[in-house]
Amino acid sequence: MHMADALLSPAVAAAMWAGSVTAIGYSSKKLKQNVDNKIIPLMGAMGAFIFSAQMINFTIPITGSSGHIGGGMILAITLGPYAAFLTMASILTVQALFFADGGLLALGCNIWNLGIYPCFLVYPLIYKLIAGNDMGTKRISIAAIVSVIVALQLGAFSVVLETLLSGKTELPFGTFALLMQTIHLAIGLVEGIITAGIINYVKKIRPEILDAVSFSKPVEASISIKNVLTAFVIVAVVTGGFLSWFASTHPDGLEWSIEKVTGQVELAEATEGIAPVFRGIQKKTAFLNDYNFKQETGGKLEENEAHAWPGVEAATSVAGVLGGVIVLMFISFIGLGIRFFKKR
Repeated sequence: MHMADALLSPAVAAAMWAGSVTAIGYSSKKLKQNVDNKIIPLMGAMGAFIFSAQMINFTIPITGSSGHIGGGMILAITLGPYAAFLTMASILTVQALFFADGGLLALGCNIWNLGIYPCFLVYPLIYKLIAGNDMGTKRISIAAIVSVIVALQLGAFSVVLETLLSGKTELPFGTFALLMQTIHLAIGLVEGIITAGIINYVKKIRPEILDAVSFSKPVEASISIKNVLTAFVIVAVVTGGFLSWFASTHPDGLEWSIEKVTGQVELAEATEGIAPVFRGIQKKTAFLNDYNFKQETGGKLEENEAHAWPGVEAATSVAGVLGGVIVLMFISFIGLGIRFFKKR
């Protein structure tokens, strides 16, 4: 559900940038008040894992579409809303800057759609109410599935509203909304099941993490989380370096919806205004465009063919592992900044 720049007007993009930057500032301030020695490493490990997991699209049967996990609820439940939002913003920024996954102009929208709803609306208002304080496996599973579905529905509808406000008449509101909500309902169900499994795994090996988030307190200094950190870093490397070869080649839910309406998976990009400027910046920063090496063909820079399945590509493995490392470093830098300003 990463939006491309072609879906947005500069005005809508600027408004969403402003909203997302404000939320980032607020989250940084709140995290600074409650930061401990365990939260930043956990953010890094979880961020690397979600980055790699988002590379794996799973096929939605019959539809010809695919989806991947957003990961917002996994982050919110394991890190708390503020740390989770900053982690999601970091993941999406790395994806846009270095892998051209989602537009730079659209980055504010993508942070809002994939971060705000799960972290600040669904987690406190739905997940915590269903899961309660006993954190039983069954209640966690139900809460995770319901929460992911709701969060994804809100994010999908937000995409539709953003295109409507941007004046994209190629995407009529009613038809586009129906397709987006329907396909993301199916995607949300799969992600909800995955989320339930991951959260119950964390509960099994280190329940203190979930307890600390639930009661808005730091993990006790005497509690070691090395096993959790190690597990998620290993899974991130395996997922990004190997399992990413087996990602579905079908268009994702957003691309599928656009194709059903317009007959093509992407709208034409703007050739004037601020959009080409952002596109030019992204072309310079993205060294693994769409997680593939670039090739010089016929005097033009083109991407490798990536339609075969499984997509056994060295570039995919490099992107999966390197992207996770960059996310981890990005979050570590944020952590250093938060600690620096906390001391002042």
